Amino acid sequence: MSDLSGEIIDGRYELIKQIATGGMATIYEGFDTRLDRKVAVKIMHPHLANDEAFVSRFIREAKASAALSHPNIVSVQDQGWNQSGVPAVFLVMEYVEGHTLRDYIFEKGALAPLEAIKYLTPVLSALAAAHRIGIVHRDMKPENILISHNGRVKIADFGLAHGEMIGSTLTAESSVILGSVSYLSPEQVQRGIADARSDVYAVGILAFELLTGEKPFQGETPIEIAYKHVNEKVPAPSTLNPAVSPEFDALILSATSGNPDERPRDAGAFLESLHRVALLLDPKRVQMSLELDLPPAPVRDKSRKSPRVAQSNNPAEPETVSPMATESKASKSKKQVTSARVKRNRKIALALIVALTAGIWFLVVGPGAKVVVPSIAGMTINQAKKTLKPLGLSLEINEETFSEDIPKGKIISSKPGGGGRVGEGGVVGVTLSKGAERYEVPVLKGLTLEAATALITSQPLTMGTVVEEYKAGLVAGLVISSTPKAGTKLERDALINLVVSKAAEQVALTSYVGLSGEQALNELTDAGFDVASEYAFSDIVPVTAVISQTPTTPTADKGSKITIVISQGSEWVSVPNVYSLSLTDAQNMLVDLDFVVEITGKGGKVKNISPANGTKVKRGSTVTITVG
Repeated sequence: MSDLSGEIIDGRYELIKQIATGGMATIYEGFDTRLDRKVAVKIMHPHLANDEAFVSRFIREAKASAALSHPNIVSVQDQGWNQSGVPAVFLVMEYVEGHTLRDYIFEKGALAPLEAIKYLTPVLSALAAAHRIGIVHRDMKPENILISHNGRVKIADFGLAHGEMIGSTLTAESSVILGSVSYLSPEQVQRGIADARSDVYAVGILAFELLTGEKPFQGETPIEIAYKHVNEKVPAPSTLNPAVSPEFDALILSATSGNPDERPRDAGAFLESLHRVALLLDPKRVQMSLELDLPPAPVRDKSRKSPRVAQSNNPAEPETVSPMATESKASKSKKQVTSARVKRNRKIALALIVALTAGIWFLVVGPGAKVVVPSIAGMTINQAKKTLKPLGLSLEINEETFSEDIPKGKIISSKPGGGGRVGEGGVVGVTLSKGAERYEVPVLKGLTLEAATALITSQPLTMGTVVEEYKAGLVAGLVISSTPKAGTKLERDALINLVVSKAAEQVALTSYVGLSGEQALNELTDAGFDVASEYAFSDIVPVTAVISQTPTTPTADKGSKITIVISQGSEWVSVPNVYSLSLTDAQNMLVDLDFVVEITGKGGKVKNISPANGTKVKRGSTVTITVG
């Protein structure tokens, strides 16, 4: 994204300079020209502005932060689309001058337990406020915790937050991708689900890092770190920092348990436990707040001050009385005589108080009391029933649907979701996974194209390409093969390609009888036939010429087999005259005529030959020569 410094957004916010850039947006130091104050302006990258999911997340961040009012949460002041100038989706937040908690960890390393508690307390206080109204942050990490120059701690970036007040959440996949893997809870890695206990886990990891100066799990890749979060236990901080007490160790191990039910139920419960640990570490500080931000002192109402009466030096002037004094005298006179209207209003107020008290009793203690629903996503039906039974809740399957991430028979989501509330004895509806949606490729070989098409489209599968190919022995129009093969399991709407037989092409078949065998072999092969060569003796056909050809029809199927028989010449041959030749020359001459040569005697010249020269014998016969 190009630098927009100097631009004025929405005719109001001047962008001064870039202060941070991420994969989704760039943050600028800005100036609100209408109210003359510094602000932080978050501008979404232009290539994401047309993606509804990213814009929705951007707006959700604004809603999440706007729904919260807490001194330790960065407040959102405005959100919109730039209507003039550079197109931009923007978010305006309060400007916090200072550093991130990550900067402090880099600078200070491991902290003493009481010092670490000073950082954790405002973080948990802010998260507790979010959890109380059903908002889960889901991306707690040191980079999202700001510390101003005056020591105020603020949580930022509720972009991954979810809850009933801010609408739907991101998908499981994108949640895991967007979240920071070093602080992701096991349930976020495995099932992509998160509730208040997932934030507790992340703060537990943060506490470990504050106490030890390093993260509990290290790895070369995010996948390796995520695997350790799921399959390994977080070590006790005291193994790296002996100053950590057993009570503090136990709290961190509880908050980072792989089982969400073993963690504090939310940030409020975590904060209460942290206060108890702080009291054990330093009992003298029991009356002191451990938060970096102390609540502001209440301002005394000026109207409660005693009115001063101005005295005149002139006895003739009447005494000047303040409006408060006049009101006081009037109220005294009213106490003496109470009108019917006042009596009626008092009765109405009393009735409202009684009704309000009864309503609170009904919702908190009586039949209308709500039960907090635990997270049951990822559980089997039996596991979920066992979890809900002690709370007096029952389970009902509302829907069964396919899921690429949740195995068959496990719960995808519940209504209300984890952290939601339902009346005592109420019913929790669930959506159950049918597993990954897969359809098996049927056996199609040998079917007609029409029958194969009907069988494929009877499932949520799609016909792909159809290629025709000649196959000897098959009638035209039958399926030869499919890709993928029969029995393969495919996703919905996957393509299946077919190879179908076609009628053979007829080609003119020339007779090569009496012609050269090599010529016949080359030209028949070029015409598209499968040529086979055989050899035989002939007293009529010359050597290497074609004796016969099969078939003898004028045309044949292209690709069909043609057999030619090639002449080896006459089977009979005359014995040559080799008298007086050297043994080597005589032997070579006889072998060339396909005779088997036997030699008798010693010497260099042929003296005799049997059978005698000129005798006709079959090729391959034995000829004996005598040398001497």
